[in-house]
Amino acid sequence: MAKCAFLGLGVMGYPMAGHLAAKGHEVTVYNRTGAKAEAWVKEHGGTAAATPREAAEGAAFVMACVGNDDDLRAICTGDDGAFAGMGDGSTFIDHTTVSAMVTRDMAAIAGDKGVGYVDAPVSGGQAGAENGVLAIMCGGDEAVFAKAVPVMEAYGKSIKRLGDTGAGQLTKMVNQICIAGLVQGLSEGLAFAEKAGLDGRSVVEAISGGAAGSWQMVNRHDTMLKDEFDHGFAVDWMRKDLAICLAEAEQTGAALPVTALVDQFYKDVQNMGGKRWDTSSLIKRLR
Repeated sequence: MAKCAFLGLGVMGYPMAGHLAAKGHEVTVYNRTGAKAEAWVKEHGGTAAATPREAAEGAAFVMACVGNDDDLRAICTGDDGAFAGMGDGSTFIDHTTVSAMVTRDMAAIAGDKGVGYVDAPVSGGQAGAENGVLAIMCGGDEAVFAKAVPVMEAYGKSIKRLGDTGAGQLTKMVNQICIAGLVQGLSEGLAFAEKAGLDGRSVVEAISGGAAGSWQMVNRHDTMLKDEFDHGFAVDWMRKDLAICLAEAEQTGAALPVTALVDQFYKDVQNMGGKRWDTSSLIKRLR
């Protein structure tokens, strides 16, 4: 068992850190809102720290799951940042979805301090985090990754290294690009079924076993038909992720016409008051 720190106790980080504790790891947590960290300790044991540096001191592995590039920089660098508290040979594992650029910047700073770095964004949503079955897409040195895998297995079902530093973040971009188009297609299909007078659930039963089937169809069609959108990843966060995808595409020359369009559809949902609705709320635009 390892001494670990977990930085960021949002809807993903809170249960992920809980799985670490449940597997017997010694866990210290940090959260920008200290009351959340204290609540986690009350539920799972371990200790809460006042700063990322304090949480990271003496830890073999430091995990982070925060909001965006700026949040990651804030918890990693500076006198109170995690890197200031990490020792030579320790490993930083970033589960935040951020740009490949900030990932490479943070990895370089960590490397100068003798700290290993794995960019390891996750997919599976809140349910995946709570059930400990996340898909984890990783980039970084192969030996550092191999050392980190047994710890990530506490909350990950699929853990794969895709290449050097930044490859995990680039793969997460592919994931979000695919989801954006898929959810829009599912929304259009279900809305069409409603307008045509069909029973949406019967339609899904008929087609979900064929080429049109998907995780989103199986797991989200019922709540979409019920007009319920509090079951997963929020629209605000999806737009943050799609902005990262579109910026990277601008740099690489990749064409993302459908992604750019769906991003604007999510903007419409935000304007409808759906900032915290889950991503399947695209269907609201069509009703």
